[in-house]
Amino acid sequence: MRRLTTRTASGRRRVTAGVGCLVSALLLAVLPLPHGADRAQAATTETSAVTKSGTKGPYDDFSGLKVTVHQTQDLTGQGVRVTWTGGAPSDNSYSNFLSVMQCWGDEASGPDRTQCEYGLAAGAQSGNGRYVFQGGSTVGDPLETESGTPVDRNGTHYAPFRPVEGQGDPTTSGTDITYFNDGDTNAVAFLPNDGDGGGDMSFELKSAVEQPALGCGARTTAAGAIQPCWLVVVPRGTHNASGAVYRSGDVVSSSLSRSNWNQRIVFPLGFAPVTDNCDPDKPERGIMGSELATDAVTSWQSALCRTGTYRFNYTQSGEQQARDAVTSGDSLAGLAMTVDPVEPVDGAPEVVHAPVAVTGLTIGFVWMYDVTGGSRPLPELKLDQRLLAKVLTQSYPLSLVKPGDKVPAHLAGNPQSIVKDPEFLRLNPGLADQAAANTPFGLAVTVDNTDSANLVWKYILANADAKDFLAGKADPWGMKVNPSYGNGVISDSLDFFPKTDLTPTTTACGGGYPDITYNGLDVVPYMNDMHDAALKIRRGSIGTAYNCDTTTTPPKPAALDRPIPTQQRQFGIVDNASATRYLLGAAALPNADGDYVKPTNESLLKAVAEMPDSDVAGVKAPDPGTMKDGAYPLTAVVYAAASLDQAKDARLDYAKVMRYAAGDGQTQGTVKGQLPYGYAPLPAALRTRAKQAADRLEKGVPDADESSGGSTGGDDISGTGGGGTAAGGTDGGTTGAVGTGSTGTPGATADASGTARPSTAPTETDPAKQNVAQSGGHTPSEVLGIVRWVLLGVLVAGGAAALAGPVLLRFSTRRKAAAG
Repeated sequence: MRRLTTRTASGRRRVTAGVGCLVSALLLAVLPLPHGADRAQAATTETSAVTKSGTKGPYDDFSGLKVTVHQTQDLTGQGVRVTWTGGAPSDNSYSNFLSVMQCWGDEASGPDRTQCEYGLAAGAQSGNGRYVFQGGSTVGDPLETESGTPVDRNGTHYAPFRPVEGQGDPTTSGTDITYFNDGDTNAVAFLPNDGDGGGDMSFELKSAVEQPALGCGARTTAAGAIQPCWLVVVPRGTHNASGAVYRSGDVVSSSLSRSNWNQRIVFPLGFAPVTDNCDPDKPERGIMGSELATDAVTSWQSALCRTGTYRFNYTQSGEQQARDAVTSGDSLAGLAMTVDPVEPVDGAPEVVHAPVAVTGLTIGFVWMYDVTGGSRPLPELKLDQRLLAKVLTQSYPLSLVKPGDKVPAHLAGNPQSIVKDPEFLRLNPGLADQAAANTPFGLAVTVDNTDSANLVWKYILANADAKDFLAGKADPWGMKVNPSYGNGVISDSLDFFPKTDLTPTTTACGGGYPDITYNGLDVVPYMNDMHDAALKIRRGSIGTAYNCDTTTTPPKPAALDRPIPTQQRQFGIVDNASATRYLLGAAALPNADGDYVKPTNESLLKAVAEMPDSDVAGVKAPDPGTMKDGAYPLTAVVYAAASLDQAKDARLDYAKVMRYAAGDGQTQGTVKGQLPYGYAPLPAALRTRAKQAADRLEKGVPDADESSGGSTGGDDISGTGGGGTAAGGTDGGTTGAVGTGSTGTPGATADASGTARPSTAPTETDPAKQNVAQSGGHTPSEVLGIVRWVLLGVLVAGGAAALAGPVLLRFSTRRKAAAG
């Protein structure tokens, strides 16, 4: 478990960059984003989109080029869409392309080339590098002077990277990896123009938390305003920096070389502050629980702090751990974010549930597929339940072994990968000609025990074909489940994604080095959390490790080099907010009607309207196998659960969180305090329910008069817990949220195991202008559950201890989890 707290610069793994081979003829390399990648932005107005034109240079004319950055304000660590038109079509791997990079710099003059993260992009991309050359060769630049650039120890001139003040010294060579490397840089050196002279791509932006050396969102003016960062686009034509026309085989000069750099198009970027400006002297209140709530809660924190006497920190953990903390009186948190409710326990304090967020799980993907003359992004992806079962049970050989290595005997009859599976090709016929290795090897999933994982398994097992496959029945084409998943490994109560096949594979390193051994965990490793998975999918690299690292004795498995943009193919199970934030494609999944549906506000709210009640009255239960009429099956409602048996000031503070979540917190947008895209605004019925739960929490444990029937009808929301009655409500939200449990003494301290990782509130587009109260998706009439009575005189003595320990999340973003 990890706290979302004030962070320092996280350490970066530094690996030596291997140089890959650039695929030939990348004519169609960068085409429009997958359909659905910008689904959350469809209803918004791009008020911060900026379009700029190129200019005529000494060798190439870019005056017809127009580049648009589709969001330039309220930015954080996220993906941003970049489109362009008016260039010359590219028909090779060295001309008519764009280089794109992120920079810091002075607000008045903009960035210079020493302030840009650039030069270490993966693979042998044209225009890459920080080395610059003077005249006398095809890459020699007449504008480069002896005094203008330093030289490395080999005497080669380079443009150093200079970080923001306080982050270190300038780099000392063109390959210095002190601040970024080919595995984590966001720079893209080679984006070829498509056949129409344009393109469409998603660029990964970094705040000061992801890249302290750029300082975006942290650098301020003397007046305290956030200084801008910059997106720099360098167009390239058919001439090298020397003025020579490119020929096949020529070395292509760096886009930082002075003649190329002078053609740059510069876009100011307004980043949200990475601190929440909350008074650090304020005492703290702890909230913990589901990753599905992380982006929403971290967006709301600063607004909650401004108007209260306490600051709220959020600890991301498995939902069960959060539920245990609430029922046990754990001092870590008095409010749990959960999908499944806190089950009533005899003798336990009563718990109320307030719905605070509607979201879902997404099969997010970045998938470049081969076409004649190059590659293009996959526009649509369909997956059914049996295909998900196949991938999650390591039933394709390439989820266990690298291409060319011997397939384990127990998988010998199965298709090598999903693109060779007739079931997959029936749904995705456009991928019929792909090589077996031109595919994601497996779904990127988290290692934690979560309600989210359980939702996926319930969805899969609700389908008869998938259930039969997991039970050992071959599919119609003869494929069988990996036998390592037999004997009841998979059930609808499973709340994690097991990797039970650890069959070792030996592969030769060559060169006289000993062989290495690897297994399925090396081929498709676990992700730290769903945000981590989304970021790695966007980068096209999830950490697959089956290369030979011969720098150690004996050699060991090493991670593959990050693929160049035209070879990126990954998918995984991620939260919808993270998928939206990084502009991932979203796979369409079949609902109970057999209709393939993607996660949108409309499909999420339709699912909420169809959800049945859980065993805890008033709390909806995800039922993915029954969703119909356009409802998205992997939809979830997140509830804020709190015990009534807390000190009054704590109850009032947590009730404030519930009220904000149901009110101002449901306005979608990119500004802190708003509801991030990837969530759907709460329907009116659930908003009303949340406010009633807040009312009930403020009142606390019922006194003797209330326990004997002083509270009646629809105003009572005590639910199945002791000390009150539960009454039905009408459509539109008059039914209150309910509590669980009965009065008594707290139980044992909650187990401290689990994992928590921080996050930034995603801010992918400009704020939508919408009336949340009229957002639709009203749920049907709901009947609160069984009425329970407890004996008079049973009261809880005292209140919960003041919360202490966790540190406020002052930087609203996630940090990569440390190992262990």
